[in-house]
Order: sequence, then structure tokens, then C-alpha cells
Amino acid sequence: MALETSPEKPAPVRAIANAIAGWVDRLGVVWVEGQVAQVSRRPGINTVFLTLRDSAPGVDISIPVTCSRVLFDGLQPPLVEGGSVVIQAKPSYYANRGTLSLYARDIRMVGLGELLARLEQRRQLLAAEGLFAAERKRPLPFLPRRVGLVTAPRSAAERDVVDNAARRWPGVAFETVYAAMQGPRSAAEVIDAVERLGARADVDVIVIARGGGSVEDLLPFSDEGLLRAVARARTPVVSAIGHEPDTPLLDLVADRRASTPTDAAKLVVPDVAVETGRVEQARARLRQVVTARVVHARAELDALRSRPALADPRTLLDRREGGARRPGRADASHPRPPARSSGRRHRPPPGAGPRAVAAGDAPARLRRAPGRRRPRRRERRRCRGRHPDVRARRRRPDPCHDHPQRAARGDR
Repeated sequence: MALETSPEKPAPVRAIANAIAGWVDRLGVVWVEGQVAQVSRRPGINTVFLTLRDSAPGVDISIPVTCSRVLFDGLQPPLVEGGSVVIQAKPSYYANRGTLSLYARDIRMVGLGELLARLEQRRQLLAAEGLFAAERKRPLPFLPRRVGLVTAPRSAAERDVVDNAARRWPGVAFETVYAAMQGPRSAAEVIDAVERLGARADVDVIVIARGGGSVEDLLPFSDEGLLRAVARARTPVVSAIGHEPDTPLLDLVADRRASTPTDAAKLVVPDVAVETGRVEQARARLRQVVTARVVHARAELDALRSRPALADPRTLLDRREGGARRPGRADASHPRPPARSSGRRHRPPPGAGPRAVAAGDAPARLRRAPGRRRPRRRERRRCRGRHPDVRARRRRPDPCHDHPQRAARGDR
């Protein structure tokens, strides 16, 4: 029943929204086929949100779908993004937001969707066994003696791997084993090639290379038998299947994943130009370190040679011989150095005359005995005040007393 509206009697928004909701509810339950574009599971909510897209090429139409968590978790095989499904749903219109959605009551996998779901189930089982664990990954050799290559005969993948590897390291050697890279015999032939190359002692790494293709074309590289054969191999394996968006299960089991066959060539051999530059840098650093150490050692040697003991080793012997002689006996060849003076001039006592008094002529109590410490300044001051001869020495001598001739003339 159509709404009767006019410019004079327009319908409010709620009336239009409720009318649309009523029309959608009368549509009833429908079966819809499409491709799952997105899956969103929010924590704490018992509803799973999906985005169902039309599977026809060139058509960009999608509609939101909701389903209960119990229905989603009970799907066997589990639902994955990109899978084709058929959904039994009830259309509903949410008037408050003005959105249309489908509430799913049943979800069934069909065609490619069922295939992807089975691959996801296989991935979960192998992951639970630990075949994808990081600790199982083996490191690739820095410079392999020989590279094993499993690919199709006269394929573009073979040319990409061989040419790029030879360009990076001209001396690289390959051992190529051809196998079918597509079809029902592909998995068995690739397993046989991997086992043959793994039995050779001179093959240090194995590359499995193939160009891009559809999911059905790359299905042999998700075969469980091939995955377990690669996991058993003692030689490191590089997976170079398809292009960047392609992710067969072999990429998860192999020791290294290459996005393309060209990338696989970069992983298995180093670049000769880069390694040559690193060697030159290492030689320059080593030369600099050795030169610095030689200069430092030469400086230390010069410092040692400049010491008197090394310049003339007889000096130590002569000093030892001079110390072993009796005190007072001088050696003509090596005279004893003069004794140190305290810096204070020794004044002669009154009546001693104008001659200078030698250090050995000082009173015995003023000379230090061997092994006795020098008196401190305060003690020396007390000594000057106590001893009469010291007080006499501090007085200024009488010039007439010291010089009789000047006294007779009367010179002052």
C-alpha cells in the first residue's frame, strides 16, 4: 500500500523508515550466494559480523550479514575470508540507523569456499602438530656449494632463479630436478625431487619455484604429503610459489618464504659487489687498527729507551758499587754529588773569623743522625730558644771583634 503524501502533507522520517522496515519484513527468508569479504568477531558480543560481496566479476555490491557465534563456531570446515558461501538469511531493516542487513540462519560452503575452508582446517591441524613452529626453521647457508632447484622444465621460474643467482654470484652451481608443477601428479613428483636432492651431500639448499596461478593451480603445494616431506628434509628448503598474494601451506612449512622466484635467488646467494665492498671496509679498519697499535708500541719503546737505566746499563752497577764502599772514601771516576742544603745559611759563632763554615763543621747536635727524621718547624723554633750556642749565633757579630785591623783604625 503506497503512502499518500503531498507538499502540503509530507510524511515524517519515522513513517518512511517504518514503511521500509515493513516492506523488508514481508520479503521473508531468502537464500543468498556470494563471497565472504570480511569477518569481524568482537570480544564480549555473541554476534559475528560478515560482509557478503557479489561474486560476479566487475560488480561491486556488498551487504552486511550477522550471525550468532554458536552458528559461526560450529561450521565444519571453518569459514574463511574469500570463500564462496550460500546463506539462508532473513532481511531486516534497522530504522534507527537506516541500514539494511541479513541475519544468517544457515551457512554452507560451496565451490572455492569449501576448498579454502578445508585448507584452513588442514592448516590448523598441522599448526597444532608444530610443523609451522619458528624453532624448526633452519638457517640458510651464506654461500652454498650447490643449489638444488625443483621446477618445471623450460619454465619462466627456472630462468628467473638461475639468471638472477648467476648475476649476483657468478660462481654459483645448480642441480635442477624437473617435476610437474600443476595437476594431479604434481605433489608426488615434487616429493620425489625433494627427497633426491636432500640425499645429496653437496646440495646445501633446495628451492621449489613456480609462477603464479589460481588457487586450484597452487593446490598441490598445500598437499599434506608434500608438507610432511619438506618438514622431514635435513636440507633447508626455500618456497618460491606464485606471487606475493599467493600463500600455499608450503610457505608456512619451508625454512624461508620467497615472494617470487626472483626473490628466491636473492635469498640463496649473496651479492658479490656488496661482499667485495664489505671486505674492503674490513681491510681498511684492520689496517687502521694495526697502524695505531704499531705507533703506540713504538712510542712506548722510545719512552723505555730514553730512561737512564736502559740508555747506559752500567749506571745501576756503578751506583751499587759506590753504595757498598765505606763512607768517606770517594771514587775519582764517579765523584759523590754534593749534599743537599736546607736553604738556610749556617752562620759562624762569634770569634770564628770571616771564613765560611762548611756543612760538616756544624755542631754535632745540629746535624741529623742517619735514619732520624728532620725536626718540625715548631720544634726547631723551640731548639733555637733553648740552646745558648743557637742564641749566640742569632746575635749579629761585632765587626770590631771580627776584624781587629778595622777596630785599630777606628772604622765603623
